[in-house]
Amino acid sequence: MNPDFPARRARLAAALALTDEILLVGAGHPVPKPEISDQQFPFSTHQEYFYLTGLNDAPGAVVAFDPREGNKRGWVSFVADVSEAERVWEGRQQPPGQSLATLDAWLTARRHRPVVMLGVPLRGVPYDERRTSRVREAFTHARRPKDEAELELMRRAAVATAAGYALAAKCIRPGVTERQIQIELETGFYREGATATGYGTIVATGPNAAVLHFSPTARAVQAGEFVLIDAGAEIDRYVIDVTRTYVAGRPSAFQRDLHQVVLGGQERAIARCVAGAEWKEIHLQCAVDMIAGLVAMGVMRGHPEALVEQEAHMLLFPHGIGHMVGLGVRDGSGLLPGRARDPRPCLASLRMDLPLASGYVVTIEPGLYFIPAILNDPRRRARYREAVNWPLVDQNLQLGGVRIEDNVLVTDGAPEVLTQAIPKTL
Repeated sequence: MNPDFPARRARLAAALALTDEILLVGAGHPVPKPEISDQQFPFSTHQEYFYLTGLNDAPGAVVAFDPREGNKRGWVSFVADVSEAERVWEGRQQPPGQSLATLDAWLTARRHRPVVMLGVPLRGVPYDERRTSRVREAFTHARRPKDEAELELMRRAAVATAAGYALAAKCIRPGVTERQIQIELETGFYREGATATGYGTIVATGPNAAVLHFSPTARAVQAGEFVLIDAGAEIDRYVIDVTRTYVAGRPSAFQRDLHQVVLGGQERAIARCVAGAEWKEIHLQCAVDMIAGLVAMGVMRGHPEALVEQEAHMLLFPHGIGHMVGLGVRDGSGLLPGRARDPRPCLASLRMDLPLASGYVVTIEPGLYFIPAILNDPRRRARYREAVNWPLVDQNLQLGGVRIEDNVLVTDGAPEVLTQAIPKTL
């Protein structure tokens, strides 16, 4: 299914409610590598530009909108002229649109009108920062619900992601390195149609599984250690974001219990992903659920709700429950327009604060980790000396951690798990 970009732009124009302001959305420019060569970092257009045009290889391009000309007719796409050298050396083709050389004349005909700038700002073009902030907030909110074309890409990316996890799970055994697991995983993605990985793949074994964003190394997994994989396939800029935690060999009773606590909290959180549900309440209730599990395991002491009110859960669950995903790994996260950020420290890492709506795709990714940098802090140990079984914690400081993550589509009824084909067993 091909996106209907004219309809998408018209819908966005209506949501932005511009009257006299000129809207410019810049695609951005390639970034040269810091070396003596002609190499550049891989280029992708800014996601705000891409959402309006579908053009990914269009450096320097601009899409412009004049509200006086109507929500449909007011849009103009300006693209750079592809040179002969680019055709010869890179095989680039001329993207559709008017020549970027005509943009100056288009702007001159509309001089003295305020400019709103999204995407990558254009050099030498002044714009209204206050209005830009307001329009960006409205733009982000308007594109949070995914249309059918976006969901089709995400479902295809979920199939590719499942293929990668199937290969990775088969190769997990003592002696296999994090890098070898990454190779198997990403091979599965590409064989099933991925055009890229959605973000830097995380493969973390043993104590590395307690590092939230860990890049795979040559470390070999030892028998009985956790193996945490956080990765996803990308197809045409649309991303899936999944985490699974395994054990290389036979898990201990403590590992099984910890995994089950996270899995139970995650599945209950998924069930709460219905239209109208407040995101921060889903996060806090999941924290209560997991703390209850830790109390049952003897890791923590006290009443789960009271422990969460005291922010004791942040000792082992220091991040948010998840974020939006789609056109990029944290697509559309943030605040509901007009809402101020909740000042509570326990919500500082929560990537969004808004009620869910039909069409949103969110990650649900609770985790429990034994992170020495947190758990060895004397101030935290003093504050929570009665809330934590510190001798048991000390026995597990090198255990790593467990995270389980799925991508969930909010509907008018029950939530749909796009990544349900990927098993969650240890």
